[in-house]
Amino acid sequence: MPRSSTAFLFDLDGTLIDSVYQHVLAWKESLDREGVVLPVWSIHRKIGMSGGLFTNILLRETGLDITPERIQRLQQWHAEAFNRHHTQGSVRPLPGARELLDFLTAENIPWAIATSGRMQTAAHNLAALGVDPDKVPVVTRDMVRHAKPDPDLFLAAAERLGVDIHQALVVGDSIWDMLAAQRARALGIGLLSGGYGQDELQRSGAFRVYDDPADLLRHIDEVAARD
Repeated sequence: MPRSSTAFLFDLDGTLIDSVYQHVLAWKESLDREGVVLPVWSIHRKIGMSGGLFTNILLRETGLDITPERIQRLQQWHAEAFNRHHTQGSVRPLPGARELLDFLTAENIPWAIATSGRMQTAAHNLAALGVDPDKVPVVTRDMVRHAKPDPDLFLAAAERLGVDIHQALVVGDSIWDMLAAQRARALGIGLLSGGYGQDELQRSGAFRVYDDPADLLRHIDEVAARD
């Protein structure tokens, strides 16, 4: 296959790493410690947006004061709980994730990772994928002003790659990824591996939807434009 003129910008959790539900449980544990009682399904519907926006929305919905100290506590407790899941071995790459990245590298197709997680939690996932941030462009929440559904992460990733964002494909598993892709003026590809349905992803902007990274790799010729 000829070299593609398209760059791939990947979300991390739920897109390349099977970690969405571990994040849900980690947030549930963090909120419980703060005395915030919310059903698990309600937490899942917000996974994929930035942690700060996530906590702001949840605290607003429960009527609690949104203080910097409370947000910092919740984020720290979430990171501790999620990293514990990682050490227990329950967080792994999704089927085909490594193979997809290896294929893109072998074909000289540029790719980067843009995650709304901070490096505190992203580092374990990158290691599980075998991704070295010193060699591959990785943009985390720590590096941009706003995270998803704002476009900052993907705009920064495209800039790191030196590509036009209009020639980029944003691959994500949540409606927040697809909204961010639209705001960045990039094409969005949705994966079902994060728990959102095909209709939800398409209505939020995905022009193609696949099961997981392995399914995307099987259909790579449908989305990778050629020189």
